[in-house]
Amino acid sequence: MNDSVDLFVIGGGSGGVRAARIAASHGASVAAAEEFRFGGTCVIRGCVPKKLLVLASRLADEFARAPSHGWTIGTPSFDWTTLREAKEREITRLEGLYKKNLGGAGVQIHEERAEITGPNTVLLKTSGKTIHAERILVATGGYPFKPDFPGADLSIDSNDVFDLPELPDSMVIEGGGYIAVEFACLLQRLGVQITIVYRRDQILRGFDQDMRDHVTEAVREAGIEIRTHCSITKIEGTPKDQTVHYDKGSSQKVGQVMMATGRKPNIAGLGLETAGVNLNDRGAIQVTRDSQTSAPSVWAVGDVTDRVALTPIAIREGHAFADTVFGNNPWFCDHELVPTAVFTTPELGTVGLAEHEARERYKHIQVYRSTFRPMTNVLCDKPE
Repeated sequence: MNDSVDLFVIGGGSGGVRAARIAASHGASVAAAEEFRFGGTCVIRGCVPKKLLVLASRLADEFARAPSHGWTIGTPSFDWTTLREAKEREITRLEGLYKKNLGGAGVQIHEERAEITGPNTVLLKTSGKTIHAERILVATGGYPFKPDFPGADLSIDSNDVFDLPELPDSMVIEGGGYIAVEFACLLQRLGVQITIVYRRDQILRGFDQDMRDHVTEAVREAGIEIRTHCSITKIEGTPKDQTVHYDKGSSQKVGQVMMATGRKPNIAGLGLETAGVNLNDRGAIQVTRDSQTSAPSVWAVGDVTDRVALTPIAIREGHAFADTVFGNNPWFCDHELVPTAVFTTPELGTVGLAEHEARERYKHIQVYRSTFRPMTNVLCDKPE
C-alpha cells in the first residue's frame, strides 16, 4: 500500500469507480475507498435490484393475460424469499466485477470508511492509516431522507425494502416521486396492497402532464389507492402492525410504512470543512462546471453534488474529471438534455423539455400526441 497517491477517491459507486479507472489508465496512482459495498446505490440498492423486482412483478400481468391467448395455467404463487435471494446473488456478482475492474486497472482498494483530514490527506477509519493525496475526489452519493415525526422509526426507506425478511399484506408509501411510484407498482403486483400518500395534487411532479395523467390512470387501474394533499403525522404500533395517522385527521391500519420523501447528499462526517469545501444552499457540495470544489485539491461528482441524480450522469462526470485532470483532455458533462426513465408499469421515458417547460421558454410550440393499446393487450380486456 502506498502512503501517497495522485488521486484518492472516496466512494465506490459508478461515478467514483469510473473516475478511478480512467485516472489510472492515464498513468495516475489511484486509491479508492468504500465503507459499504462497491457498486454504489445503482448496483446495490437502486436501479439494478429495483429493475429485477420490476421484471418479476410484471409476470403477474403475463399470467393474467395468458388465458386470453389460449394458455391454461394453474393458480400462480409468489415466494419473496426466492426473489430476494436471487437478487442478492446478482448484485454480489456485479460488486465482484466492480472490484475486479478496479484492481485490474491498478487501483488500490480499501473496503473501509475514509474521511478527509486536510486538503491533501485522507484517514482510513478502520486501519487508522493516513494517505497523502495530491487530489481527492468525493463520490459518496446520497441517502434516503425521512421526515421527523412521532413513530418515524417504525417506517422503512428505499434501501430497506430490498432486504425485508417478508412482504407485508399492505403498505403505505409516502411520496409522489419516481421512487415512490416505482415501488408502488412493483409491490402491488407482488401481492402487497399499496396506498400512495402525497402532499401535492398529483404524482410525478415535474414530468410532462400527459405522462403524469397516463401513469396515474394506470396506477389506479392496478388497484393502488392514491391519496393526494395528504401527509403522515404519526405512526403507532409495531414493525408489522401499524396505525398511520394523517394530517387530515383520518387513520389507517397497515402492515408497513415506506418513506420515499427524497434523498440528500451523503456527506456527514466526511471532514469536508477541514479541506475548505463549501456547500450550497441545499446542503450539497458546491462545484464548478468541471466538478471542482472551493478547495483546489478536492473535486466531487454524482449525487453528492445534487446536480442531476442519475447514474449515467455520475459516470460521465467522473470520466470528464479524470480526462480533464489526468488525461490532458479537458471536457465537462452537459446536464441540459438528459434522458430519464421511470420504471413504473407502464414505464415512462423522456428527454428534453416537458410541455409546460416549453411553453415557459418559447412563444410558440406545437404538440403532437398519440395513444395506442399494445398488441399484447388486444386479445384481453386490459385497457392499458
